[in-house]
Amino acid sequence: MQSLGSYLSELRAARGVSLEELARITRVGQPYLQALEADAFDRLPAPVFNKGFIRAYCQALGESADEALARYRELLGTPPAQPALQLTLRPRAPGHGPVLVSLVLLLVLGLGLFLVVGLQGRLKGPVVAGGATASAPKRVSPSSVATAPRPEDSSRLRLVARTTEPTWVRVQTDDGGVVQELLPAGATREWVSARRFIVTVGNAGGIALELNGQPLPPLGARGAVIQNLVIPAETEAARP
Repeated sequence: MQSLGSYLSELRAARGVSLEELARITRVGQPYLQALEADAFDRLPAPVFNKGFIRAYCQALGESADEALARYRELLGTPPAQPALQLTLRPRAPGHGPVLVSLVLLLVLGLGLFLVVGLQGRLKGPVVAGGATASAPKRVSPSSVATAPRPEDSSRLRLVARTTEPTWVRVQTDDGGVVQELLPAGATREWVSARRFIVTVGNAGGIALELNGQPLPPLGARGAVIQNLVIPAETEAARP
């Protein structure tokens, strides 16, 4: 079988993309790309980095990374990854959903109107001796309720990373966006998500994270690989 390096090199040549341009697009150092094409894996970091480099290489050329990763796994002698479990949602029959929602809204509005009318009648109070009526209890002004702060206005999460050593990171946000990059020492990056981040780090001792301005505990030792870290933790993200 054709080697991984030859396969990648032919893909790049077919697209007419130079190594310099590919390094700029993928943000992977040109020496690493050259090592990939030369099958010089002794000049590359740990396998978790190499897989990220291969994915970025293929995506920049508009190609699927499956074939290249299969060649890399065969080279390492590792079995192929099992496919992730996928759930298929069967769509409803067209036309029923909007009608059902409309009926439910009409029922809710009718019930709400009935309760408001009944409450207003009670607030007028019963008639007492002399024809006077009991005073109605004081009601809350709707304007004061409308101006109450809404919690969802501040629900966005901001994750900031600062590196002290070269570190490869991969960050996935709730909207499905994925960013992966080899950060040099002294770099700062920021990501925004609605409820959580899923983070993979190749050098835990070379990076510090902050969530909404609050420093997070150290991720681990120098050179340690942290995979699929959920920030904040699942129990915290589930809180209302």
